[in-house]
Amino acid sequence: MERRKLLTHLAQGALGTAAVGAIAGCTRAAQEGESGATSPGNRPGQASGSSLPSITWQMATSWPLSLDTIYGGAQVFAERVAAMTGGKFKIEPRAAGEIAPGTEVLNVVAQGAVPCGHSAAYYYIGKSPAVAFGTTVPFGLNAQQQNAWLYDGGGLQQLQDLYAKKFNVIQFPCGNTGVQMGGWFRKEINSLADLKGLKMRIPGLGGQVMAKLGVTVQVLPGGEIFQALQTGAIDSAEWVGPYDDEKLGLNKVANYYYYPGWWEPGPTLELQINLGEWKKLPIEYQEIVKAAAFESNLTMLSRYEARNNEALQRLKDAGVELRPYSPEILAAAEKAAFELYDEFAAKDADFKAIYESWKEFRDRIFTWNQLNESSYTQYVYNNLQ
Repeated sequence: MERRKLLTHLAQGALGTAAVGAIAGCTRAAQEGESGATSPGNRPGQASGSSLPSITWQMATSWPLSLDTIYGGAQVFAERVAAMTGGKFKIEPRAAGEIAPGTEVLNVVAQGAVPCGHSAAYYYIGKSPAVAFGTTVPFGLNAQQQNAWLYDGGGLQQLQDLYAKKFNVIQFPCGNTGVQMGGWFRKEINSLADLKGLKMRIPGLGGQVMAKLGVTVQVLPGGEIFQALQTGAIDSAEWVGPYDDEKLGLNKVANYYYYPGWWEPGPTLELQINLGEWKKLPIEYQEIVKAAAFESNLTMLSRYEARNNEALQRLKDAGVELRPYSPEILAAAEKAAFELYDEFAAKDADFKAIYESWKEFRDRIFTWNQLNESSYTQYVYNNLQ
């Protein structure tokens, strides 16, 4: 039991994931010296001694193979699980469309058609608007703040309770893109009037806010955005940021690139596991899954932060025109966003419970951020040599 407590502590991030693998290996070695009888504390499906099972899972994802950062989140997770189990637990990520359409991953995991998936929660707000907090909401938290809310502010536990109740799924943060850009447009957008009737690819609650501003909203997987823009099926689209947007070729079909991405200031991608399959895993494997997801969460954010600036410079050199959203648009969007949250809270108890605790956390952490990090960042930027 003490070994299990230590594994849990390690997987929560107190030490590195490599240490988790080492301790898990020591645990198995120590068990091999025991009688081989199942201990009273073992969960159903847990093997004793050296008989930890060999398992292979398929993983549905929402991403095309070409996006090595976001699809890479699923790959990093799978690679770490395999490494920490000595190859006994293998997870095979599949691109969007191979197992399920990109916006149907949660559905097939919930049904048990596939044991796990890698997706964005806000694709599924039609099932429950509260799941949007698992990714991000307009004028919400940046990546660092989102992790703080999930890991230390009670957010992850609230979301896991919701997923268990609604979908028979357990989820873990497994990637973050950092603050996103504000999308690609074929023409300049200077005022609210310019948004009226615009056809835009934008998912989640950001899409619902845009709809309140007069935009005709569509939700498309990443791999379909380029063609939709090229053919004129849509007038504008958002995806992630410079690195991924360049890979999708969005700069070749739209020239105006807006910022900031107020609807996605710090979106989390998540590992989704069918709860029945999760409960079958030996506890050692469960703890390794938690640790691998934690590592993938950090790795993806680090990659985006390191690569986006260089990609943005390439886009600018190629003639892309950067444009800020006007104060008029930002103010109207923020007002519409919080009106939307109040509407959901009035009729959805799950949304209300998460929103109220999230809002309190948001207000506190932005006060701290403005005092310390924001003032420091602004000073350094103003004095770049």
